[in-house]
Amino acid sequence: MGQALDRRALLLGAGGLLLGAAGCSGTPKTSAGPSPSTATAPASGSASTAASASASVTHPSSASSSPSGLPATTAWSPNRDDVDPAVKLRAVQLVEAIGAWTAGRGGAAAAKRRVAALGASPSLVDQAGALLPTADAAALQVVDAQYGGILADSASVLVVCRQWTPGHAGGTTIDVRLSRAQPRWKVTALHPARPGAALASVPSAARQVLADSRIVLPPAAQADIRSGNIHPSVLRAMLRLAGTYRMYISVVRSGHPLDVFGTNRPSDHPRGRAFDVWQIDGHAVVDPGTSRRLVESFMRDAAAAGSYNVGGPLRLSGSATANQFFTDNTHHDHVHVGFAA
Repeated sequence: MGQALDRRALLLGAGGLLLGAAGCSGTPKTSAGPSPSTATAPASGSASTAASASASVTHPSSASSSPSGLPATTAWSPNRDDVDPAVKLRAVQLVEAIGAWTAGRGGAAAAKRRVAALGASPSLVDQAGALLPTADAAALQVVDAQYGGILADSASVLVVCRQWTPGHAGGTTIDVRLSRAQPRWKVTALHPARPGAALASVPSAARQVLADSRIVLPPAAQADIRSGNIHPSVLRAMLRLAGTYRMYISVVRSGHPLDVFGTNRPSDHPRGRAFDVWQIDGHAVVDPGTSRRLVESFMRDAAAAGSYNVGGPLRLSGSATANQFFTDNTHHDHVHVGFAA
């Protein structure tokens, strides 16, 4: 296992940060898909405030149309305060190259040419799954890119996106695996989300979550909840936290690594027992302008809502149980909320 990269610790002269007991990440095997029992926000960016980050996304209802009639979108860029902006940018550029094209340039062959132009392996296109639908044209908007894990020489970046093709609006989350190389990080694998089929009858708590305007869910997370594979404790906590905060959720179950990154310990996400929040009340967790008091309040309220494992950018004390709160480089950009059952 590699040595965790901690830029903040180096700058502050601090020691290594406490690792969570069941964090968000996983080894470079694969990402969460349908369970054995199962027969789809605003964009983050380099803006100094979350408000400007939120404004960078265009939605079908308000966007000016491209020549193909699809919504106009904006290229994503990382926050300058990120642990390693370059690794996120590389992952996002690859996803954008595969998932968006102008009329007449669809198909795997054209996507491989776009990927090759980035200096990446065209064979990655063969792993794109739902990111490369059959369509004459496609528009893609990256909502957020968060770490699934980051070590000295390897990383997982979860690229959350919305995608439009003529007559259809959808999207997915891609677990992009990378290794450190020169002159830039190298993309080694893609693991698209596989939420599973929606239930014919969605449970009441799931319907409430889907209907709550204060719980902003990207397409893969919505599909996770419709699949019935999310534990009731997660749904109850979302609803409870939505009574106080407007939450922008990045990842729930699918599109997330199976194990805590760099270990063989299972993550709570693939088991439907965790969710990640990248923005709180319109303020990105990674943004240095976001109030630390707001982030701490959210983390403590998540613990009060039943989470045994709350990870984020802050080291908190006074937890009811050992290691209830944790922080590390992976959680510099989001809050992880995990449940034992």
